[in-house]
Amino acid sequence: MLRDQTIFDLIQKEQDRQEDGIELIASENFASKQVIEAMGTVLTNKYAEGLPGKRYYGGCEVVDEIENIARDRAKELFGAEWVNVQPHSGAQANAAVMLAVLNAGDKILGFDLSHGGHLTHGSSVNFSGKLYQPSFYGVEKETGVINYDNVEEIAKKEKPKLLICGASAYSREWDYERLRDIADEVGALLLADIAHPAGLIARGLLNDPLEYCHIVTTTTHKTLRGPRGGMIMLGEDFENPFGLKTPKGELRKMSSLLDSGVFPGTQGGPLEHVIAAKAVAFGEALSDDYMDYVIQVKKNASVMSQKFMSKGYQVISGGTDNHLMLIDLRSKGEITGRDAEDALIKADITINKNMVPFDSRSPFVTSGIRVGSAAITTRGMKESEMDKVVDLIDEVLMNKDNDNKIKEIKEEVNSWMKKFPLYK
Repeated sequence: MLRDQTIFDLIQKEQDRQEDGIELIASENFASKQVIEAMGTVLTNKYAEGLPGKRYYGGCEVVDEIENIARDRAKELFGAEWVNVQPHSGAQANAAVMLAVLNAGDKILGFDLSHGGHLTHGSSVNFSGKLYQPSFYGVEKETGVINYDNVEEIAKKEKPKLLICGASAYSREWDYERLRDIADEVGALLLADIAHPAGLIARGLLNDPLEYCHIVTTTTHKTLRGPRGGMIMLGEDFENPFGLKTPKGELRKMSSLLDSGVFPGTQGGPLEHVIAAKAVAFGEALSDDYMDYVIQVKKNASVMSQKFMSKGYQVISGGTDNHLMLIDLRSKGEITGRDAEDALIKADITINKNMVPFDSRSPFVTSGIRVGSAAITTRGMKESEMDKVVDLIDEVLMNKDNDNKIKEIKEEVNSWMKKFPLYK
């Protein structure tokens, strides 16, 4: 069989792009060589519908061992009682949860997408907004921070069956204990989607949702630095207290409901090569080296946010508690999020345009950008490098229409990144 050189040349081109540039997209990171190696194995050949020991196919003895290791490591990493490591993504983990605990048309209360929430928390263009009745809470205009009294007021009015917390672009801590009180008061289940800060939560740098939330979902990339995928966790495998019943009518343990929400509810065979890579990533995340890494991620984000503010940029909420920050560019005149993203890409600096709370522009243009420190920290950058990163970004944005200047900055970026090798 001839080698498909066209595709492999493009893969090399993408590796070069990652090596040569500064990656600041908050949802991206660089998996280790062994995580990538595990994904590219013969495990991709194996169908394994069902759970370890309860498969619908034969020949699953080896993948059962691998999946059990992944589950055990995940439970140790997060202090969970139960996990399902099969969801193909964070979105599918959330879909499985909602299928398991909701009926079509039930009410959900989530964090507004335009304030930093996620599509699967009730957006009208997503399954969560099409199949269920969504309502939303957001941040206060003056502070950029969630007001939990306001969340309680909305919850009492709407009486959702599922209350969702977690975000894609919110830089502050979550008060899971207060949210659980609100959920209990209105008779709702509480779901925490920790896809972004999962690595920091796992190693105790942020509040632990498993102590208070009925269900926790996450991705396995982002700050966890594993393969792209999702996971569902329980801190306590409880008999559901809200009258959720299986099709046969009996109450079941929440874990059984969630297992069925994943398979056969929302997906078929699990990706066992990805589950193997998840197991590797969980093992890495249990190490002392990873602990040092996530501590540095948080330090770098804090320094970066302060540097942006010192240059006159408006960081929503006035700083960050985790790995990311949301920046409102309206403090810098007429530059839009799309302008910023396009100009920075020319300089091999990758961010994403992002809506900011109470945005005056469309989602295709936006008034803000989202920046994260996870990927550049993987490359070995520390606080001292954060000043230069922000200086480079500012120089590009202040010269966004000067192609010659941006070309000079790109050359500087490419030369600088050689000091922080990734895979080469």
